[in-house]
Amino acid sequence: MTLKKRFLRVTNFLFAALLAVQLLPDSISGEVYTEYLVWFAIGLEALVLVVSTLAKKEKSLNLFLDIIGFVYGFLTVWTLLTNKFDILNKALFPPMGKVFWQAVQDSDKIFVNIGSSLGIIAQGYFIALAVAIPLGLFLGWNARVGGAATYISKFFGSIPPIVYIPYGIALLPTFRSVSVFVIFLATFWPVLASTMSGVVNVEKKITDSAKVLNVNKRTMLFSVILPASVPQIFIGCNQGLSVSFILLTSAEMIGAQSGMGYYVKQYSDFGDYTRTIVGLLVIGVVVTLVALLVNKLQSYLLRWKR
Repeated sequence: MTLKKRFLRVTNFLFAALLAVQLLPDSISGEVYTEYLVWFAIGLEALVLVVSTLAKKEKSLNLFLDIIGFVYGFLTVWTLLTNKFDILNKALFPPMGKVFWQAVQDSDKIFVNIGSSLGIIAQGYFIALAVAIPLGLFLGWNARVGGAATYISKFFGSIPPIVYIPYGIALLPTFRSVSVFVIFLATFWPVLASTMSGVVNVEKKITDSAKVLNVNKRTMLFSVILPASVPQIFIGCNQGLSVSFILLTSAEMIGAQSGMGYYVKQYSDFGDYTRTIVGLLVIGVVVTLVALLVNKLQSYLLRWKR
């Protein structure tokens, strides 16, 4: 790629526009912490320059720059509508510099809550995978049992796991165990269904080739059927992960004493919308990063498909 394609992009001009907007006089009283927004933008632009320098594929670079360009544009519009022209209600929509300042002030608290949420997600999610994938392999392999299990999984999978919270609170000792239980259910049914579907839809020529080699049932199941079913299994894994974050945040807003959902609910009840926006942004970043890691893992495990 040429230097122009790497360093003279719309994204770079949007960064300059964001900095230029900060020179306009503020229309609202009080500290807006512009320097925090500026330093965030500079850090983001430094990342853009590093990625632009090291990128090998133009398509990947374009996607990254488009995302960052959207962030610059969003911050520019937010700044104009809040502290520069005072169009939005400043109690509900604080200046973005103040949001970044608050995130720095609450960084210790935020990391503790992120750790709490991710710990619950990991525990319920991986227990569900450990149970659902082997069970799905067995049920999908057994045509008669698997046929009935498919409809049963659809029935229970259609029930929102959050409705089990009252029973979980009554039966389980702590709210954390209730949350893990809900995450387990949110992940178990889609992964079970996708695993069974993957086993049933394995191409017949693959199993026929294995039978010609006289492989035993155990080798057929775990060395032939399972790898061929992985693409379908990941569909259920991604679905379970997405639903798990939604349910956990909802559960934490109901009765938890930690977690990002609790952080948002606690401060929104007191009308502290600066911290509320911090919580929303942190949740979005965490979920996006986790989804990105899962997609990278999926690409690595399915590299043979290329």
